[in-house]
Amino acid sequence: MLSTQSAAGTGDRLEELSRVKESARGGDPGATQRQHAKGKLTARERVELLLDPGSFTEVETLRRHRATGFGLEAKRPYTDGVITGWGTVDGRTVFVYAHDFRIFGGALGEAHAQKIHKIMNMAISAGAPLVSLNDGAGARIQEGVSALAGYGGIFQRNTRASGVIPQISVMLGPCAGGAAYSPALTDFVFAVRDISQMFITGPDVVRAVTGEEISQNGLGGADVHAGVSGVAHFVYDDEATCLAEVRYLLSLLPANNRELPPATAGTDPPDRRLDAVTGIVPSDGNRSYDIRRVIEEIVDDGELMEVHAAWATNLVCALARLDGRVVGIVANQPASLAGVLDIKASEKGARFVQFCDSFNIPLITLVDVPGFLPGVEQEHEGIIRRGAKLLYAYCNATVPRVSVVLRKAYGGAYIVMDSRSIGADIALAWPGNEIAVMGAEGAANVIFRREIAAADDPESMRQEKIRQYRSELVHPYYSAERGLVDDVIDPRDTRDALCRAMSMLAAKAADLPSRKHGNPPQ
Repeated sequence: MLSTQSAAGTGDRLEELSRVKESARGGDPGATQRQHAKGKLTARERVELLLDPGSFTEVETLRRHRATGFGLEAKRPYTDGVITGWGTVDGRTVFVYAHDFRIFGGALGEAHAQKIHKIMNMAISAGAPLVSLNDGAGARIQEGVSALAGYGGIFQRNTRASGVIPQISVMLGPCAGGAAYSPALTDFVFAVRDISQMFITGPDVVRAVTGEEISQNGLGGADVHAGVSGVAHFVYDDEATCLAEVRYLLSLLPANNRELPPATAGTDPPDRRLDAVTGIVPSDGNRSYDIRRVIEEIVDDGELMEVHAAWATNLVCALARLDGRVVGIVANQPASLAGVLDIKASEKGARFVQFCDSFNIPLITLVDVPGFLPGVEQEHEGIIRRGAKLLYAYCNATVPRVSVVLRKAYGGAYIVMDSRSIGADIALAWPGNEIAVMGAEGAANVIFRREIAAADDPESMRQEKIRQYRSELVHPYYSAERGLVDDVIDPRDTRDALCRAMSMLAAKAADLPSRKHGNPPQ
């Protein structure tokens, strides 16, 4: 039994603990007001929106820096400007760290970095996703090289966690200099218009070096990185919507690379007929359409989460469910550049295929591709090595893979788009498919150029040779007769065929060669 004096001492200690923790969690009211005045939430408000209510467990709340000089010894706030801990999203464990811009502008110092290192180590050890809520001014200048070393530790852990746990970066403020490399190393980057900026050198440095005048948003705003650089995968108008979409993405991902994505009890019949698709896809291969409408018809309840929707729009990459199972979809987009593959589309597809393969997400490839984009710029910018990235990613993937040729599939682009010859488990085609080295018109001009030139009526001869080439080599059953297509299906049965294939492939296992790692094209 405690003495009266001991009991009083304990009460004082508990009161002190409550006061200290309240100070640590509350922060400076003035700084909070300034954060809200910018249209931004505080770090804790963001964590609350991301995680299930009441699930957050914070670690190292009372951490403080030990740096001296430049007045730092007189300013030692709790948390040191970053909130770290874990909680749940839909009941599943997720680790999180959030820069607190109210403290040192969210700048990273030694103690700040060590907190992030610790939570990253915990996420890797526990095998659970890591979400970073980024809103910081870069390295803490007053701490010098110690701050830079802190970033090095983050990059090293980003790389160690790659392909092991999902890593998601949410850009909710500035991210400049070397700090921008951590989001670039993660799997997905979310951004919010008007408040997210990422750049290696800011507008002032650009102006001093090149003379170019540009704003922060013009240089590295959300829409720039979503549509021009390809750094951001998703962009939204406000923080609440952004964080809700992060939650949705997490619902589609496994906790780590040893698990399968979470399945649900689907309410959309797997054998549902796709009566609308024949009206969406024109039989004329030269007419465009929106492949997203086809995807919406195929997947459960028409719901998909498109990745990089504003970048390399000639290729669509999306996560969705098929009979309750998560799948990754890669599809040529005829509504943009006729669906050709170019440098950006190849890199976009390669990165997405690699992610899906890392986290056991089966792949469905919808093919309607006229070839690779021709041109001097494409060749000089490295379409060979950069297009090879997509080829390498598919060839290296061991998850279940099913491809469907909707209309045309010409040349090397046909091979690259997960053809049977590079390892697709099941290859299907619609009855109007044209799988060939090139289109009948171009092929006839090459093969029969002398006959056409010598004919009394060259145009009539050319049309005759086109028909001949099409009937002999480009008819819908040529590939099926040679075992390069497993079946030619009614387009309306596409969902049923894909569900059956994915169900059959659910237990697929692959033997990999013994190696440290491959050396993909760069």
